[in-house]
Amino acid sequence: MKCELLAPAGNFTKLKTAFYFGADAVYVGGKEFSLRSFADNFTRDELKAAVEYARKLGKKVYVAANIFARNDDMRAMEDYFSFLYSVGADAAIVSDGGVFYAARKAAPKLEIHISTQANLTNKYAVKFWREQGASRAILARELSLKEISEIRDFVPDIELEAFVHGAMCISYSGRCLLSNYLSGRESNRGECVQACRWNYALRKKDASATDGWLDIEEDGRGTYVLNSKDLNMSRHLSLLSAAGVTSFKIEGRMKSEYYLATVVNAYRRCIDGGFDETVERELLTAAHRDYTTAYAFGENGQTVNYDDSQTKGDCDYIANVTGGGDGFVLAEMRGRFKVGDELEVLSPSRNFGKSFIVERAQTPDGAEVGDCKLVQTVYKINCPYALTAGDILRRRK
Repeated sequence: MKCELLAPAGNFTKLKTAFYFGADAVYVGGKEFSLRSFADNFTRDELKAAVEYARKLGKKVYVAANIFARNDDMRAMEDYFSFLYSVGADAAIVSDGGVFYAARKAAPKLEIHISTQANLTNKYAVKFWREQGASRAILARELSLKEISEIRDFVPDIELEAFVHGAMCISYSGRCLLSNYLSGRESNRGECVQACRWNYALRKKDASATDGWLDIEEDGRGTYVLNSKDLNMSRHLSLLSAAGVTSFKIEGRMKSEYYLATVVNAYRRCIDGGFDETVERELLTAAHRDYTTAYAFGENGQTVNYDDSQTKGDCDYIANVTGGGDGFVLAEMRGRFKVGDELEVLSPSRNFGKSFIVERAQTPDGAEVGDCKLVQTVYKINCPYALTAGDILRRRK
């Protein structure tokens, strides 16, 4: 069975980017009931349009409705699931038993994927949800390859989805109370402030200290003691497939369009052609924390990223290509660049990785400029390659 590449899409633009760079499916959130309230998310009209857009490409759209619901949520949730089925969503992603019940009641034929929030860490939990009618289990990040294989053998008639890349939560399968405790924003209802990424200075009580406390610090800056490394399983996709995983999931509905393009492009190439130095190099170009394989090969005590919140990556995001012609491209500026800069192409085509020097740049009214510094201005610049709308230009640092 061909493995699916599943990408996040925080808005319609990112959905188009994910599909352009090779995703087979996307997971999105509506304005209601999603665990990423701070993503742009989709209105009902946008969800309908997203499904129609995906259908034309032969792709799929899964809609997250994975909050831990309260009584007052349930009537509206039934209406929401009826709507999702009516517009042809390929599946709803849920984590709560009551929400699952509401979905089956309102839209019996709508496929249901059980979220990692449901703590899918053992074969009996997966079997339980399969017997209720779930078509897919999104496995907890805490599982090893061996455990995944055991789940596949025990429940052979359910699809298994596993995270392969992106941010890891310091809390058990993402069930976090830290955000609520420190900011009043509840992670489990979509309002996480990512308090685990903050810089902390730990202190211990000591009666001999003047103020009753002694600081414990990694260094003078404090430490990111709750900040997990990022998952990167690009080297091991064949092992995941052999263990029974049928959908490779990239984390990041809050990530940038450039990040999404970079990571989806890398994993598409990895799935189609195997892991190589190009994939490894590509996954260093976008912002990331130190990488880890987490618990794929068993217990791992080295998953915390103490040094910093994250690195900025090896490339700067410069422009989105909006069109082109003979010897030029139209580039919508995202990062300042100048005549004389060397730019590199990010593309799903054979132009991927090619570079060129900016020798001429013009504003929309035809004025020659040497410094392209106006954000979202579409500059006409020379380019020796036949680029298409959707390609991206970046600059190596």
